[in-house]
Amino acid sequence: MTRSASGKPVSNGVSDKNILESPSLHSKIESPYLCTDEAALYLRCSVRALEHFRSDGGGPAYRKHGGSVVYHVHDLDRWSRLRRYSSTSKKTDS
Repeated sequence: MTRSASGKPVSNGVSDKNILESPSLHSKIESPYLCTDEAALYLRCSVRALEHFRSDGGGPAYRKHGGSVVYHVHDLDRWSRLRRYSSTSKKTDS
């Protein structure tokens, strides 16, 4: 909402709700929380693999924000560090 020269609010036809739900604004917000698709790209694994980890365990920690599954980047990095190997027979200590 903008203001007239007299300082009174003037509607420009765009509500605050529409602005907050705008995909262009959402893509500009830097967030450490990634949706499942983004987390899969980040880890270079499939979405299905993350879904499997959520149901069977052993995957990265996740959270539910308003019913949506999200992953914090630090949790993805921590999970990935625990899967560092120097050979096919041994894990390396991080």
